[in-house]
Amino acid sequence: MIDRATIDRIMDATNIVEVVSDFVTLRKSGTSYKGLCPFHDDRTPSFSVSPSRGVYKCFSCGKAGNAVNFIMEHEQMTYPEALKWLARKYHIEVRERELNDEEKQQESERESIHIVNDWAADYYEDILWNDRDGQAIGMQYFRSRGFRDDIIRKFKLGFALSRRDATASAALSKGFQPEFLVKSGVCGQRDNGELYDRFAGRVIFPWMTVSGKVTAFGGRLLDSRTKGVSQKYVNSPDSPVYHKDHELYGIFQAKKSISKEDCVYMVEGYTDVISMHQCGIENVVANSGTALSVYQIRLLRRFTQNVVLLYDGDEAGIHAAMRGTDMMLSEGMNIKVLLLPDQEDPDSFARKHTAQQFKDYIQTHQTDFIEFKTQTLLRGVSDPIKRSEAISSIVKSISVIDNQIVRATYLKDCAVRIGIPEQTLINEMNKFIRHDREERYKQAEREQQKAQQTSLKIEMPSANDQISQIERLLVQEIVRHGMEIVFRDVVNEEDGSHSDICLSAFVYYDLSADGLRFTHPLYNQILEETVSHLGEEGFSPEKYFLSHPDVEISQLASELSTDTYRLVKSNQLREEDDTLQSKIVHLLLDYRMAILNSQIKQLKQSISQAQSEEESRQLLEEWIRLTSLRQEVAKRVGHSIIV
Repeated sequence: MIDRATIDRIMDATNIVEVVSDFVTLRKSGTSYKGLCPFHDDRTPSFSVSPSRGVYKCFSCGKAGNAVNFIMEHEQMTYPEALKWLARKYHIEVRERELNDEEKQQESERESIHIVNDWAADYYEDILWNDRDGQAIGMQYFRSRGFRDDIIRKFKLGFALSRRDATASAALSKGFQPEFLVKSGVCGQRDNGELYDRFAGRVIFPWMTVSGKVTAFGGRLLDSRTKGVSQKYVNSPDSPVYHKDHELYGIFQAKKSISKEDCVYMVEGYTDVISMHQCGIENVVANSGTALSVYQIRLLRRFTQNVVLLYDGDEAGIHAAMRGTDMMLSEGMNIKVLLLPDQEDPDSFARKHTAQQFKDYIQTHQTDFIEFKTQTLLRGVSDPIKRSEAISSIVKSISVIDNQIVRATYLKDCAVRIGIPEQTLINEMNKFIRHDREERYKQAEREQQKAQQTSLKIEMPSANDQISQIERLLVQEIVRHGMEIVFRDVVNEEDGSHSDICLSAFVYYDLSADGLRFTHPLYNQILEETVSHLGEEGFSPEKYFLSHPDVEISQLASELSTDTYRLVKSNQLREEDDTLQSKIVHLLLDYRMAILNSQIKQLKQSISQAQSEEESRQLLEEWIRLTSLRQEVAKRVGHSIIV
C-alpha cells in the first residue's frame, strides 16, 4: 500500500507532457500539446495534453485521464504499478510492506510474467559479464561482431548457459513458480513436467516495450553451430505480455531519436539495429523476420510518419521491402526504400562507415516507393501481359493512399516514369478504389449481421439516464470549481451572521434540505470529501481528486476535468445567466425536475397496476402532489439543461 503523502509527492513531481512524450510524439498547440492517440487508430492528431491541468484527452475515442491513468492504460498496469513507474521516473522513494504469500498468489498473471522476464534479463546479462562460459563464449561472439561494452549494456545483451536446466534451476531457487517460467517462454516443459531452458547455449537479445519493460527474448546460436541448423534464432512464444507482430525490436532505445529526426529506419535483424546504434544512427528498429503488421506500423506512427525501409539488396531484401509497402501507405506513412549494395546488410555497412557517411549514403540512394516498385517490377520485362500486371500492382499501391493530393501527385509521377497516359492510370486506380470500398462494405455487412445474430436485445435508454447525466454535470462543477464562491454575504437567519458560500457547500446544503443524494456512490463520495475540506486554505478539489488513492475516483476526476458538454441549442442558458452561480442553480433545478419526472412516470405505472380502489386513490393523490410540485419547479427552471 502506498501512503497518501507519497502519492502526493509523485503527483507533484509528475509532468504529464514528459510522461506522454515517452510514448507519443507531441507538438505544442497553443497552451496544450497534440499528437496521435495511442489508444486507437488515429490518423489526424486528436490527442491533447494539457500541462496546466495535468490531464490528457482524445477527442476522437474519448480516452482521458492524468499521468497515472495514461500509464495504467498504455502499459496495462495496476494503479500501484503505475505510481511506482512514475516514482522511478522522478526518483521518488516508495516504501511498501512486503507482500505475504497469499497476496503474492493474487498478483496478476501479467505482472508475474513481467517479474520473470525482468529477472531473466538480469540473469542472462550477469552470465555474460561474470560467468566464465559467458565471457568465453557469449562475450567472444559479441566481440567478433565488433560490439562495444556500452552498446552491449545499452541493449541488455546476455548469454544462456549450455546446460539445459541452468536457467530453470536458478529461477526455481529464487522462488519463481514453474507456471510463470513456462508462460513467459523462458522455459519449456516436457510431458513429464520437467522444465528445460528454451535458450540454452544461445546469446540473448531482450525485447523491450516503448516504456522499457522486458516482454520477450530472442536467442541466437553461435556462428560455429549455425551450419545446417534450421533454427538459428529462437524467440519467446506469444504470451499475455508479448505478441511478436505487435512489437518492434529497439523501439525503447530508438523512440527519442525517431521523434527528434522525424524519421525511422526499418531493418530486419537484431544486429542491424545494434550496429547502427554503435555507428551513431539511433532512429532504427527491426521487425525481426515477421511480416510487417498494422500494429507495428501504428506503433511507429506515434513518433513519425516518415520511414525508410533499409534492407539487403538480395532477393529476400527486395521481397521484404515489397510486402510492407501497401500496408504502410494505407496507414498514412511516407515511404522511402534503400537497398544496400551486394553482399552488404545494415550490420556490415554500419561497421564500415561513420554515422554521417551512412546518412549521406541513405540520402543519396534512397528512392520513393514508386521508383522502387517501377525499377523492381519493370526491370527487363518486355512481355506486354507481365508489364501490364506490374503496372497494375504499382497503381494498386497508389490507390490505398487516403490523401487525395498525395495520391494524385504519385499518379502523375508514375505516368511520366512508365510512359502511360495519366487518365488511363486514373481509370485503373478508380477500379481498385471501388473494389476496395465494396469489399469493406461487404465486410461491414457481414460483421453487422453476425453481431445481430449473437447480440442480446438492446434495451431502451433508462428513465434515469437524464438524472445520471445531470448528476455528472453537478459533480464536474464540484471537481472543477468546488471551492469557488457562488453566493457572497449570505445572512444566517438564526444568528444574523454573514458568510460566503462556495459551490460545493451550496450543492451539499441544497440537496440535504430535501433529503436528496446522488444515485452514484462515487459522486456522493466526491461531494462529501470536498465538503470535509471546507475552510482548508489552498484546497483544490481537482488536484486532490486527480491524485486520489482510489483509482476509480482518480479516473473519474480525470474524465470530469477534460469532458466538454455541449448543450442542446433549445435548452441553453440565457446569455445573461451564463455565470457559475446561475449555472449551478439551473443544474440543481434541472436535477429536481428530472427526479420528479422519473417519480411521476413510476407512479403512472403503479396506478395502472393498482390492486384496490384505496391503493389507486392514494397513488393518484401522490401523483397530483408531484405534478403540482413539478409545475412549481418548471416555472423556476425556465430552460432545462440537457446533455
